[in-house]
Amino acid sequence: MIRVGVLGATGYAGSELVRLLSQHGGVCLCMLTSKSYEGQKMSDIYPAMRGVCDLVLEAPEPETVAEKCDLVFTALPHGASKEIIPRLYALGLKIIDLSGDYRYNDQAVYEQWYQQPHSSPELLAESVYGLPELHREEIKKTRLIGNPGCYTTCSILGLAPLLSAKVIEEKNIIIDAKSGVSGAGRGLGLDYHFCECTENMKAYKVATHRHTSEIEQELSLVAKSPITLSFTPHLVPMKRGIFATMYANLIELKKKEELIALYQDFYKDEPFVRVYQEGLPESNHVSGSNFVDIGLCVDERLSRVIVVSAIDNLVKGAAGQAVQNMNLLLGLPETQGISAAGFYL
Repeated sequence: MIRVGVLGATGYAGSELVRLLSQHGGVCLCMLTSKSYEGQKMSDIYPAMRGVCDLVLEAPEPETVAEKCDLVFTALPHGASKEIIPRLYALGLKIIDLSGDYRYNDQAVYEQWYQQPHSSPELLAESVYGLPELHREEIKKTRLIGNPGCYTTCSILGLAPLLSAKVIEEKNIIIDAKSGVSGAGRGLGLDYHFCECTENMKAYKVATHRHTSEIEQELSLVAKSPITLSFTPHLVPMKRGIFATMYANLIELKKKEELIALYQDFYKDEPFVRVYQEGLPESNHVSGSNFVDIGLCVDERLSRVIVVSAIDNLVKGAAGQAVQNMNLLLGLPETQGISAAGFYL
């Protein structure tokens, strides 16, 4: 059985990976690492793991990781991944990275938006953007996957069919997106204290959020022409979830039914994309699941399409998508370990 490990297991995305991998059945979860909690059991940090995963957290030493694992998930902060991944890659490991460090095709774009040099740009040419709905065959052949994040997954999948079919104008696309507080990670910060978040909503990093560049990269590939767009993220008072409302001008007026048929055809073979015939997605339709739900409306007065998509930021937006990529990479059934319905409540 394939031996897998999680580096950075005590963050929100890392702990969600541990939860999913513990009941996967197709792999052996053999190693968890944490610099902050080295020597403690995972179940001491997350009591929900008692009797499910009681592994002792270790230091992330690459040689030890390579001895114990065949494949690793790096659930580390942006910038930290690119310091350890070259060593892991040189040791022959398969790697699924949950940071932004290996999601980019262009080193200059990464450095512009992350405001730091990329220490291993040679690996950008080896990595594959881990969105199975767009890059399934490439994912199967690589050893390094840049696992997309939450805003990007929700937004790219929401707009890809329209740009692929060339039914919308490529200028003036607007994405208005909301995130649950867990999207900010487990680190402490005043903005994420209960009293700051509850009964409050705010926009942040308007016109400057780094995920804008990632969305533009992938949608440009779909459209086969450069795409620039407006992306505005908001923090909302819920624990988990991404909810994106997207606006685009139609080149020619289309009926809602025509566009729904377009989406259904584009995603006809995708196990985790659910296109709504009627109504629109809500965050609780996908919470706890690996599904992305998509619905749309047409504003005939303005010849504009409004697309709504929703995912769980910790599952399809992080850990669940990482497991989906692992399944593809290892030749396992793509839905193994991540096919359950969401929590709803």
